[in-house]
Amino acid sequence: MNLLWLSAGAMTASALTHSILGEKRLIGPLLRINRGILSTELPRRVFRFAWHATAVLMLLSAAAVAWPGTPRALALVIGVGWMATGLFNAAYTGGRHIIWPFLTISGALAVIGAVP
Repeated sequence: MNLLWLSAGAMTASALTHSILGEKRLIGPLLRINRGILSTELPRRVFRFAWHATAVLMLLSAAAVAWPGTPRALALVIGVGWMATGLFNAAYTGGRHIIWPFLTISGALAVIGAVP
């Protein structure tokens, strides 16, 4: 199987995990606080929207990596971005955030798949 398709699959899994588990474990509980800036409707809506918009952008990058005819340089840049994000996440959270290995692996697969 093509490594770019594996990368796209891993990116898709990361996006779904981000959206579903993030809503359940982070967004929902935070919005139940209903104090400070979270006591007004607009910031609450923007916060939830931005969270899920991130997952949509993750899906778009998965599509770009797997799309037939995507320039290899673009797949490489996307892969490097995902890999860097995963490694930065690991360093920043001390490896405690569950998504960093998936981000890193998704990026690495894209990088390896994009190199001729």
